[in-house]
Amino acid sequence: MSAVQAIRIERASDNDIPVLIELLAALFAIEGDFSADRSKQRRGLELLLAQPDDRAIVMVARTQDGTVVGMASAQLVISTAEGAPAAWIEDLVVRQSLRGQGIARLLLHEALGWAHRHGATRVQLLADNTNTPALDFYRQIGWQPTQLFAWRRFLRDA
Repeated sequence: MSAVQAIRIERASDNDIPVLIELLAALFAIEGDFSADRSKQRRGLELLLAQPDDRAIVMVARTQDGTVVGMASAQLVISTAEGAPAAWIEDLVVRQSLRGQGIARLLLHEALGWAHRHGATRVQLLADNTNTPALDFYRQIGWQPTQLFAWRRFLRDA
């Protein structure tokens, strides 16, 4: 059985938070704009997991023995450009030793299904512009880059 055949995608629970924090640390090590902070990641995950299913979801990729090996989150926003909900996909990460085996594709497929079921007409995500493997992966599976740049401003120190 291939690795991807032995994986199930399901909604994360509070019990998954410790391993999700570790996955986020691996992701943030790649992304220059972010740094790992266990307390912030715990707080963010708790907030996401507390959201109703029609607003946000955190999904995990789980092996047959229950080990979490990947995650993705999705949230809905209202798009004035679309005149409908749009979804943001964030935190797509797979344990490094299992990358390239189709697990991220499974997580994205489930995230797209969730977004579609909740009325989203567009899905978007951000990827670090130096993360060539991720950029190549998104292009390979049909995602398109936009003309937009991501900008941010901190309102206060959390």
